[in-house]
This record gives sequence, structure tokens and C-alpha cells, in this order.
Amino acid sequence: MKRRDVLKKAGILATAGLVTRANNVVAAEESPKNKLALKIAHITDVHIRPDIDAPQKFKKCLEIIKNEKVDFFLNGGDSIFDASYDSVKRERVTELWNLWDDCLKGLKGYEVHSCIGNHDTWWAAPSKTDEMYGKDYVVKRLGMPNRYYSFSKAGWHFIILDGNNPSITLDDQQFDWLKKELEQLPANQPVLMMSHYPILGVTPFWEGGMHSDYKKLKALFYQHRDKVKVCLSGHNHLLDTASYNGTQYFCNGAMSGFWWGKGDDKSAGDGYYEETPPGYAILELYQDGTVKNTYKPHAF
Repeated sequence: MKRRDVLKKAGILATAGLVTRANNVVAAEESPKNKLALKIAHITDVHIRPDIDAPQKFKKCLEIIKNEKVDFFLNGGDSIFDASYDSVKRERVTELWNLWDDCLKGLKGYEVHSCIGNHDTWWAAPSKTDEMYGKDYVVKRLGMPNRYYSFSKAGWHFIILDGNNPSITLDDQQFDWLKKELEQLPANQPVLMMSHYPILGVTPFWEGGMHSDYKKLKALFYQHRDKVKVCLSGHNHLLDTASYNGTQYFCNGAMSGFWWGKGDDKSAGDGYYEETPPGYAILELYQDGTVKNTYKPHAF
């Protein structure tokens, strides 16, 4: 490896290491003016399935999260297990989405804002005109207004992205929309973005799965560094934190851990994916744009 490449990688990892703390917590500075605006739950990579008691385990986890008194839920995608393979039939896809609906009955009264994961889409439908084909059906089943969208709450602006495009990117139409979305926001309005895939992270160095358009995105974020405070992701089933130009990048672990299974020879514990246990994150968003992300493992 060339010295330049070694230094480049070392610099990125050192930067990430400076902000990584136990339990993936980046603390908001204490201040009389720094009041809590929102408390939200981030669940991702649920991969709901009918076997190995996954529905019962997921329902139990949701009840635990509700005790946290959160304002709403962010669902980071890969809600089902799994519609993306060529061998998957219509009956299986229908069964999985029905299971998802049944599990989320316990969240009546809560808003759930979702994004699309790579395992949510059924590409093996008989034709592209089939109502269950592709992203549009996922948008419908998750109650999303579009495959990418935004909303505001308590002074924070939330942007939900769709990275399910070739090489894990935002398509041109979506990128142009994102540029306009950030431009029209008032100065210093804090923004949280969520994509299924990490935009910047530590674990993609050995796991992959990161946005390939990260340079384009980080340049855009730098133009709006007074706004872009948080980027949330999942996908890798691994836990990490990175920071660059004032934006915190939280990749939280999977609700399903090792797809609700016991694990393999790389698992550090029961249900772990490598060193990361199954779990969810609680985010505390403050009025001044600071944030605290706490990852909470759960036992099966």
C-alpha cells in the first residue's frame, strides 16, 4: 500500500476515533438555553420473519422502546426478511408485509417515518407493471409519502433519503431535490437526514455498503454546515460514529442483530453481528442543534 493511501485511511479513522464514545453516545453540551426539543427512537434492519420467534421478540422490543417516552419512530429500512432475491414468491412477500403490519399495531398513536432498505423491494415480480414490483409497493406498505421526503417537527427538519440506486447513490432527481430542500431552509435550522446506508462511517472500511457518492454529499453538507447536524443509517448491522465538518454520522446496529439468529463464529455474543449486539437507538435532539445518540442493546 502506498504511503499516501495509508495516511489517507489513517486520517479518516483517527477523525472518527476522536468522536466515538462508549455506547455510541455523543453528548450535547450542557447549557440553560440548550433545551430538549425531541426524543426519538431509531430502529433499523428489523428483517421481520415468521420463524425463530422474530415477531414476538420484535413486539417485546417495541414495548420496551415505548417506555422511553419517545415522540416518534424512525425506521431505517430492511423492514422485512427478505423480498430482494430472485427466488422469492408473491406469497412470501405478502406474508412478510402482513407480519410487519401486525407487529406495528403495537405502535398505534405513534408516527413511524421510514425509508426503503435494499431487502424490502420485490424485483422478481412477473413484470414491472405488477403492483408489488419495486419501490412503489414498499412506499405504499410503509405509509411513506414518496421514496424520499421531508418533514419538520419542534424546530428540527428531517430528510429521508433513498440510496437504493446503482452503486448506492442518490439519483440526479433526488440530489437536485435535496439541494433545493437545504437551500430553502432558514440559516441554522438543524437537520437530521436518514438513509438506509451510511453516508460516512468507520465500519464500511471492512464491511462496505456505504454511499459511493459520499464526496458529492459531503461537499453539499459543507455548504450547509450550519444546518446538517445528523446523518442516521443502518444496513451494516454494525455500530459506529464518525464526525466531519460538524456533522455527526451515526450508523446504529440492527434490531435483528444476526437476523434474529444465534450468530456465527464471528459473533461476539448471542445474536450479535460481529461485535455489535441487536438493539435500537434513542436520539435526544436539542434546540441548539446538538444531539445525543444512545445505542441500547436488547436481549433475545
